[in-house]
Amino acid sequence: MDMDSARLVVLQTLTQATSQDTAGLKPAEEQLKQWETQPGFYSVLLNIFNNHMLDVNVRWLAVLYFKNGIDRYWRRVAPHSLSEEEKTSLRAGLITNFNEPVNQIATQIAVLIAKVARLDCPRQWPELIPILMESVKGQDGLQQHRALLTFYHVTKTLASKRLAQDRRLFEDLASGIYSFACSLWSHHTDCFLQQIYASDEAAALSSLERTLLSLKVLRKLTVHGFQTPQQNMEVMGFLNAVFERLKQFLECCRRVGKDGTCREKLEKTIILYTKVLLDFLDYHPVAFISLIQQSLEFAVSYLFTHVGEGVTFERFTVQCMNLIKMILQNHTYKPAKNIEDSKPESLEAHNIKTAFFTHPTLTEIGRRLVSHYFLLTEEELALWEEDPEGFAVEETGGDSWKYSLRPCTEVLFLDLFHKFSQTMTPVLLEMVQNLQGPTNVEDPVQLLIKDAVYNAVGLAAYDLFDNVDFDEWFKNQLLGELQVSHHRYKLIRRRVIWLIGQWISVKFKSDLRPLLYEVILSLMQDPDLVVRIETATTLKLTVDDFEFRTEQFLPYLESIFGLLFQLLQQVTECDTKMQVLHVISCVIERVHIQIRPYVGCLVQYLPLLWKQSEDHNMLRCAILTTLIHLVQGLGSESKNLYPFLLPVIQLSTDVSQSPHVYLMEDGLELWLVTLENSPAITPELLRIFPNMSALLELTSENMRTCFQIINAYIYLSATDFLQNYAEALCRSFCHLLKDITNEGQVQVLKVVEIALKVSPILGAHMFQPLLPAVLRGVVDGERYPVVMSTYLGITGRVLLQNSSFFSSLLTQMASECNQGIDQLLGNVIEMWVDRMDNITQPERRKLSSLALLSLLPSDNSVIQDKFCGIVNICVEALHDVMTEDSDTGTSRDCMLMSNFEEPKLSEDEEPPTEQDKRKKLPPPSHPLSIFSHPLPRSKHITRDVFHRASDCALSLCSRG
Repeated sequence: MDMDSARLVVLQTLTQATSQDTAGLKPAEEQLKQWETQPGFYSVLLNIFNNHMLDVNVRWLAVLYFKNGIDRYWRRVAPHSLSEEEKTSLRAGLITNFNEPVNQIATQIAVLIAKVARLDCPRQWPELIPILMESVKGQDGLQQHRALLTFYHVTKTLASKRLAQDRRLFEDLASGIYSFACSLWSHHTDCFLQQIYASDEAAALSSLERTLLSLKVLRKLTVHGFQTPQQNMEVMGFLNAVFERLKQFLECCRRVGKDGTCREKLEKTIILYTKVLLDFLDYHPVAFISLIQQSLEFAVSYLFTHVGEGVTFERFTVQCMNLIKMILQNHTYKPAKNIEDSKPESLEAHNIKTAFFTHPTLTEIGRRLVSHYFLLTEEELALWEEDPEGFAVEETGGDSWKYSLRPCTEVLFLDLFHKFSQTMTPVLLEMVQNLQGPTNVEDPVQLLIKDAVYNAVGLAAYDLFDNVDFDEWFKNQLLGELQVSHHRYKLIRRRVIWLIGQWISVKFKSDLRPLLYEVILSLMQDPDLVVRIETATTLKLTVDDFEFRTEQFLPYLESIFGLLFQLLQQVTECDTKMQVLHVISCVIERVHIQIRPYVGCLVQYLPLLWKQSEDHNMLRCAILTTLIHLVQGLGSESKNLYPFLLPVIQLSTDVSQSPHVYLMEDGLELWLVTLENSPAITPELLRIFPNMSALLELTSENMRTCFQIINAYIYLSATDFLQNYAEALCRSFCHLLKDITNEGQVQVLKVVEIALKVSPILGAHMFQPLLPAVLRGVVDGERYPVVMSTYLGITGRVLLQNSSFFSSLLTQMASECNQGIDQLLGNVIEMWVDRMDNITQPERRKLSSLALLSLLPSDNSVIQDKFCGIVNICVEALHDVMTEDSDTGTSRDCMLMSNFEEPKLSEDEEPPTEQDKRKKLPPPSHPLSIFSHPLPRSKHITRDVFHRASDCALSLCSRG
């Protein structure tokens, strides 16, 4: 098919693909997908999107298919890659003209040229940059703009390459075109300034667009194009010129006003200038040292003096604050503790900073930050009234300081306070002193200032530890503030309770806690929702503190918990409900079983909240966390929650349901604590276990929790569980053991060991397919000590508690290995004795000793030959488990449990779960337990060992 015919066919197909007719859309998309690998297809696409007479949507789609094809088929090693001939033709066609009239298509063409440049420039495409530079110089406005747009995207893409060879190529490119880029930027900047002062806004807007693009190019070249930019006069000249240009552009902001046509682009350009400085500081801190003084003078003058009045805007303020912060925090600028060990550049930077941040400068910055930037804005106050929940849960964590004014201001304040606390502490304390006593509710400015000052004291709590007697301030000043009930004073009530939350872990006497709980109880009933939400947050910080004492909190528990539940019902936003649920979870966790009388309403409400949050998985995660602590608090009484609890666990851990991505981790934790606190197995508990098979196949970081759940089922009801699910579980384990780490292998084997411990007969039968590999690992002398220890633990349990099964296992292994049973048994005992030191747990050492002792009554000559080794390790194990009884002065087995009474708990200890109790009980399926019998385990073994030892001694004497 010739090119014209192919063009017509592809054009028709693209037209169908852009239509709204679904009948033609699908076949067209499939046809285009088939053509992707056909030679000449991309040449046709190039011809189509370069034809400005065609429909815009068709051309747009042609560009997208071309761009996607570069990613898939341009590399030589790619399957169905394009031929070198076609790529040469395409490269030439892409840069024949820069006159695309549609902005969106022009941008896409620039991006796809950059994609090709990433792979081919400069080696296969050396003419690209010279052609772009020539086109940028042209007089045609459209061509100049499109070429400059492409120049930017190419530079941006090449700058992003990180391999050393690519970096060197980009540095060569940068050194070759930097002068041109600087002159281009300077020319367009001058044109813009002339036009804006001539009030020619249309021409100014066009020049500003070119200034912005040329500045973007310079930013990439400056930051990524030079290893030691401080040695390049052009680079440093450009950076020094940035400050002057910034001042000119800020004055332009004053001239055009907030509603000017150039205003948006003007602000973008100003922000880009600040990004140049921030990026250069980040990548080249040593080269930036010569710019520190200018940067600080510029930022401080515009932020903290009258110079910035009327010209600054929020994003610019944030960028300038970030510039100050990054200079303060840069590690390169910090001298070593021993000044003599400091690098010269570090000392130079440190001296510049120290000389700049004088006492008057810091005082003014501190006052201005608190009294101006910390004040709640009109927008924030309006948000408080219109959307109190949105105001109360505003996100300020993470990297929000990089982009948002309030967190940025607070972070800068903290950095300055940490570094210059001796200067800034008196300034802040003076501001606090000036605000003693209640503030006039009719003076909104003073209310806002007090809110700001208290905010500063809360943020700097750790730095003010030695300077503020918070306990006295709380009693003499803050309590009085909280008792002012006027609706305008809600600003201060909210801020004071927040302030207490910041100081609670810094300096707050335990004796004052009951008084604080009374305050919290009162504010939880405040008419203002923001105050109530903030109070709940402070409650969480108080309860979660190290010095929290349950007995102090118990008199207020019922009332506060009831108010928390009311707040949970009152709020409507998911984020707020999550926040309140976290407080409730924390309270339940800290008071534990004391919560039981008060959770009735919450238990009734959570199913409704779960249903309402069907489309809000993060809220459901918070509900799961609450349920986890609720089950732990209720203990065995949690069985009453099963009608709601078990379907929640079922959904959260079902990998076939999409919510499992968000809910699985918390769902597994809830599943585990439910089993641990269950008094008895139920059919419903068993019915959710089939979810486990798919979970084990995921082999994710939640695998350990999965094994804990399986163990909990075994402890809960080994017979019911193993009879229903052991076969499927065994298959999953066999599959897992083929490709699993040593740690994972131990987790699998521990399940088998627990099954044998709780149900020796059924456990051995159900996990029989795994046991030959265990015995083989013992014989082969498994190298990993923890795995070997587990192997020996399993072997010991089978031998001690199910000797007939052990015999059949030996017979099976002997047959498979073509060995005699006695030879195999001898190998097992020999390796067991030799590797006894791999076993570190006293329980397993005692188990192995008892298991090997159980062999001694046999007349088997193999066992008789190993007699001395067996007795030796038994004596060692005996030493490990024997301790002196302080009452009788005799030695006793420390692992011997004479009775099963629950020990008394101290006030700080949590009561045992149902599973803890089950673990301490002797296995019901076997009369012997290593915890209920001392070494040696019976009289006939003792007698027999004595006789054999005597015979051994006589034999040795007769030989001598």
